[in-house]
Amino acid sequence: MKGKKRAREGSENAKRRHVKTSCVSLGRPGSRHLKHADIEAVTLFEVVTMGRGAMQAVVDDWIEAYLTDRDSALLDLISFFIQCSGCKGVVTAEMFHSRQDSQVMQKMVEELDEGSGLQYKKFLAFPWILTITWPIDTDSGEYPLTMSGPYWRRFRSEFSEFVSVLVSQCQYSVIFDSYLMDTLISLLTQLSDSYIRAFRHTCTLAALKLLSSLVDVALSLSVGVENSQKLYEVEQTKSSSRRGSPRLERIQRKITELQDKRVEIENMMDNIFKGVFLKRYRDVLPEIRAMCMEELGMWMRLYSSVFLTDSYLKYMGWMMHDKFPDVRLKCVLGLQGLYVDPLLLPRLDLFTSRFKDRLISMTLDKDHEVAVQAMKLLILISESCEDVLSPEDYKQLFQLVYSSQRPLAVTAGELLHSRLLSSNPLTPDLQDTTKEKDSNTLPAARLRALLSFYRESQLHQHVVYLVDSLWDCAGALLKNWALFTTLLLQDPIAQGTSQGVCVCAKCLSQEEQSEVVEVMVASMRQAAEGAVLPGRNSGKKVLSAKEKRTQVDDCCKLTEFILPVLPQLLSKFSKNPHTVASLMKIPQYFHPDSPGAENTQLLSVLLTEMQAVVELHSHPELLEEAARSYFILCRAETPWHPIAGPARDALVQRWTDRLAALLGKSLQDDLPQVEEEQTEEVLTTLKKLTAFHNGQDLSGWGLYELLSPLLSVDLKHGRLPDQSSCVPITLQVTVKVLQCVSYSVLWNLNTSGETLTSREKAVAQRRQLSVFCEKCLGCLSHAERMVKEQAFLSLCDVLTAHNYQLQIWDPASFGPLLYTPDPKLQRALLLFIQELVFTGAEHDSHISDVGKLEDLHRRRILLAAFCKLIIHGVLEMSMAAEIFKYYMKFFNDFGDILKETLSRTRQQDKIESARVLVLCLQQLFLRLKQEQDSGGSCSSGVQTFSSIKELARRFSLTFGWEQIKSRQSLAMIHRDGIEFAFQGFVQSPEKHTPPYLSYLTILSEFSSKLLKPDKRTVYSYLQRCAGDQAISTRDEGWQPLIYYRASLLATGAEGEDALSFVSSDTLKQTSLANHSRSPSVRHSPMADAPAAPSPTETKGRRAQRGNSTTCLEEINVEVAQSLVVWDTLLTSEGPTNQVVEEDIVDVDL
Repeated sequence: MKGKKRAREGSENAKRRHVKTSCVSLGRPGSRHLKHADIEAVTLFEVVTMGRGAMQAVVDDWIEAYLTDRDSALLDLISFFIQCSGCKGVVTAEMFHSRQDSQVMQKMVEELDEGSGLQYKKFLAFPWILTITWPIDTDSGEYPLTMSGPYWRRFRSEFSEFVSVLVSQCQYSVIFDSYLMDTLISLLTQLSDSYIRAFRHTCTLAALKLLSSLVDVALSLSVGVENSQKLYEVEQTKSSSRRGSPRLERIQRKITELQDKRVEIENMMDNIFKGVFLKRYRDVLPEIRAMCMEELGMWMRLYSSVFLTDSYLKYMGWMMHDKFPDVRLKCVLGLQGLYVDPLLLPRLDLFTSRFKDRLISMTLDKDHEVAVQAMKLLILISESCEDVLSPEDYKQLFQLVYSSQRPLAVTAGELLHSRLLSSNPLTPDLQDTTKEKDSNTLPAARLRALLSFYRESQLHQHVVYLVDSLWDCAGALLKNWALFTTLLLQDPIAQGTSQGVCVCAKCLSQEEQSEVVEVMVASMRQAAEGAVLPGRNSGKKVLSAKEKRTQVDDCCKLTEFILPVLPQLLSKFSKNPHTVASLMKIPQYFHPDSPGAENTQLLSVLLTEMQAVVELHSHPELLEEAARSYFILCRAETPWHPIAGPARDALVQRWTDRLAALLGKSLQDDLPQVEEEQTEEVLTTLKKLTAFHNGQDLSGWGLYELLSPLLSVDLKHGRLPDQSSCVPITLQVTVKVLQCVSYSVLWNLNTSGETLTSREKAVAQRRQLSVFCEKCLGCLSHAERMVKEQAFLSLCDVLTAHNYQLQIWDPASFGPLLYTPDPKLQRALLLFIQELVFTGAEHDSHISDVGKLEDLHRRRILLAAFCKLIIHGVLEMSMAAEIFKYYMKFFNDFGDILKETLSRTRQQDKIESARVLVLCLQQLFLRLKQEQDSGGSCSSGVQTFSSIKELARRFSLTFGWEQIKSRQSLAMIHRDGIEFAFQGFVQSPEKHTPPYLSYLTILSEFSSKLLKPDKRTVYSYLQRCAGDQAISTRDEGWQPLIYYRASLLATGAEGEDALSFVSSDTLKQTSLANHSRSPSVRHSPMADAPAAPSPTETKGRRAQRGNSTTCLEEINVEVAQSLVVWDTLLTSEGPTNQVVEEDIVDVDL
C-alpha cells in the first residue's frame, strides 16, 4: 500500500494519462508481477477506470493490507469514496471507541467558514470522527458523476462495478468481522445525508450498489442453505449403519452458520435501506430519486422473499406520481421485471388493485417513453391477470391506437391484437359446422373483430392510423389481400350452399363492405408508402436497406395480385361513390417493376372500368382520386404510359367537346347564357375537367379560351349578374369556372420557360394574367360568399406563382413579364380579409360546433393565402400592419399564422418589418385619439389604450433575447416613436403638452429590449426632442414622458423598478420648481441624469458649481456626440457583431 499513499500526495488528474496507457497490461489479474509492480502504484480512485481485472487485483491487495492493518486500509477506502465525490480537500480522523458518549452527536457539524474560505464536514464513521475540509472556491458544482467527457462518462458504471467487486471479494473473509461493513455503512449513511450535492449523490449511489451487492451475497448464502438442507435430507435417508452422526452434525452446523450469515447480511441491508433509501428516495435531486427506484425494482426481483412485500411496493407506487419523467420511467421498468415472472404475481395482487388506475393514466403521460413503457406494463398485466382490467379499461386503452405518437400507438396495437385478434373469435355455430374448416374462416373472423372495433371507435376518417398501429403485430392479416377481395366479391347466394359454408358466418352488409374496402386500401397504402402519416411522429426518419427491400417486394406483390381483381371490384361497387372513391386510390400504389405491370390486356380492362366510373359520378373525392391515379398511370417512365395516356386524352377531349356543345352559341353573345335544364350537366362536366386540370396540364384543350367568357362581368356595375337575372348560371358553375381558369393560368406560368419563345408570347401571357385578375376583382364584389372566397384564393395562387416564376426566370431567355397588382386590387384584397376573415361565428348560437370549426378552417386558409402575398413580395410589406392590428383579438384563431408572417418579413428586411409594427401601433393610437377627441364612447372596432399597450408588449417579445441582432430595428422604433410624439408641436398657452405624448407609454414597452448603451443614446435623443419644452411635473399630461424616461434609465442589472425612477425624477423636478418658485420649469438634460454617474460625470458636476456655462456647453457636446452615434446606428448596413462593451454607442450623459 505504499504506492497508494504516495499517489495520494500528488495530483491524480496529472497521472491519468500514465494510468490509461497501462490499462492493457493491467487487464491480466493472473500476473502477480503486474499485480504487485504496476497496480499498487495507483490509488483506488485511479483504478476505477481500469477494468474488472485490475479492480480484482487491487481489491485483493487491499484485503491483504486490511488483514495486516485494518485502520490504515479503511482510511484508504474512506479517502476513495471522498475522492469519488469530487472533494479535493483534506480528511482527518479522530479515534472514537465509545458508542455510549451522549455528547458525540453534538460534535457532528456541517458548516462553512466564510472568514477562512473553507467548508467543514464532521461526522461519525465508527471508530473515527472524520473531518473533511475543502476550499469553497473549488466547489464548482461539478463532480465525477456529472462531469462530461469520455473518461467521466464511464465513471458511474465502473464506480458501481468497484463496489460490487469489493463486496464479492470480501464475502468469504472480512465482510463478517463486524468492523468493515459497520464502518462503511456508517460512512455512506452520513455522507449521503449531506447538504452537499456531490457527497449526497455519490455516496447514495455507493450505498445502493452496496445493498445490491449484499443481495447477491444473500442469494449465494440462500443457495448454500438449500444445498446443505438437501444434503442433510439425503444423509438422513441412509440406514443407521451407513449414517454418520458427526457428518450430520457438521452439516447442521454449516446450515446454522450459513443462516446466521444470511441474517447478518439482511441486517446490513436493513440498515442501508433505513439509513439511506428512506431518506433519499424523496431527495430534491431527480437523479437520486430515479436511482433509488431503479435499485428497488432490482432488489424486489432478485430477493423477493425480503423485498417483495407491500411495505416496499408502496414506495414504487408513490413515486409513480413523481413530477420528473425519469423517476416515473424507472418505476414502470422495475414493475415490468416483476410482472414478467409468474412466480411473483401472487404477491402483487394488492399493489395491482391499488395502483391500477394510476398505471392506466400513465399511458397518457406527457413523456412519450413513460407512456409507451406503461402500456407495455399493462400488456403484461393483461396477459398474466385476466380479471384485473375491466372492459371499460380496455376500451380506453384501445383508443390509443389513434395516438399521434407512433411508438405508443404501436404498443396499443399490440394490446388490441392480443385481446381481440389473437384470441379465438369464432362463434359457436362456426366451430360446430365442420371439422375441416376453410383456411380463411379464422382470419375472416379476426377481420370481423377488427371491423367491429373500427366501427365502435367512431373515428372513420382515421383508418390509416389504425392500420399503421397494427402493421407490426398484425401485418400477416392486413397483407392478406386475397381475404379482403374474397369477402368483397363473394356472392350472397353462396351462403348456406351444400358445398360448404361461406367464408364468414354471414355475408357482409353494405356498411361492412365499405369498411372492408377502407381497411384494405389503408393496408395497401401502408405497404407501398410506409409509416409516413401526417400528424403522427414516427420517431424514425430513414428506412434501412432491409425495410426498403421489404417495401418494394410488398408493393410488387400487391400490383401483381390486385391488377386483375380491381376491375371486378370497380364494376361491383360502381354505384357507391364513397366505396369506389377508395378503390380508385389503389392504382396510385402500383409498382412499375411488378411482373404483371406489362400486361396490356389487364390494364386496358382496368382503364375501361375507371372510365366508366368517372363518367358515372361527379363526387369531388372520387374525381380527385381518379385524377391522381390517371396521373400515376400516365407518367412517361412507367410501362402503362402508352395505354393510359391516350385513354386519358380521349376522356378529356370528350368532356371538352361536351362542354362546348352545351354552351353553344351563347359564348359568342355579350352575356353568356345557358339553358336551365343543361346547367346540371355543365356543372358535372366542369367538375371533372377541374379535378383533372388541378394535377395535369390540360392547356392543349383550350379550356381558358372556352371558359373565360363565363367570367365576363358587367363593367358598369362591377359585379356578376345575380341569380335572379335571365342568366341561369348557378353559383357552383361560377366557382368551378374560377377554379378551372385559374388552373389554366397556373399551368401557363409553370411551363413559361418552355412555351415563351418570343416577346410577343410573353406580352400575351401578361395580358392574360391581367385580364384574369380584373375578372377576379369583379368577382370579389359578388353577393355570394362562396364566389368571393374562390376568387380570392384564385387571385392569391396566381399572383404567388407569378412571383415565383420571376425569381427563377433566366434573363438570357424569354420568360414572364412583370405584373404588379394595381392599388385598387390590393385594397380589394385587404378589404376582403378584414370583412370575411377577422369576423367569426363563435357568437352565433345557431351554428353548431362542427360548423364553427369548419368556418374557422376556411378563414385560416384565406388568411394564410393573403400572408403569402406579403411574404413573397406581391403586396407591400406595409399592408401587414392592417392584419397585425388583430393580433391580440384573434390570437387563439390566427396567432400562429400572424407570428410566422412577422418572422418571415423580419428575415427579409428587419428595418422595414419594424416600420410595419410602428405603423400598426400608430394607426391604432390615432384612431383611438380621434374617438376620444370626438367626445363619444369608443366603438367596438376601436381598441382601448391598454390593449394597444399590450399589443406593443407582444411585439417586443417577438424580438427574443438576441438583442444585438435587433439593435437597428429597435433604434428605428424608438426614433420614429419619439418623433411621432413630438411632431409639429409648438408649446403655447392653449397647448401645454404634445397631443400624441401618451404614445410614449406604448413605446416604453420596447425599452427593455434595448442594450444599455443604446438606452443612453435613445435617452439623449429624447432630451434633444423635448429639451425646448416647459415640463410641469404637476401636470398629468407630462407623465408619459416621465414614464418613458424611467423605462430608459432602468436597467436589469441594477434591478430598479421604473416607478422608483418616476418618483425620484418627480422629486428632482419638484425641487427645481420650488427653487424657481414657478409651477413649470425649463427642462434641461441635466435634470434627468442617471442615478449612478461615471467618474467623468462626477468631475463635470463638480466643475458645474464653479462655471454653469461651461457645463451647459459640455452637455451640448455630449448630446451631439450621442446623436452622431444614433445616426450611425440607424444608417449602418447589416447587423453588427461587435461586443457590447466595445461598441461605440457607450455614451456618457
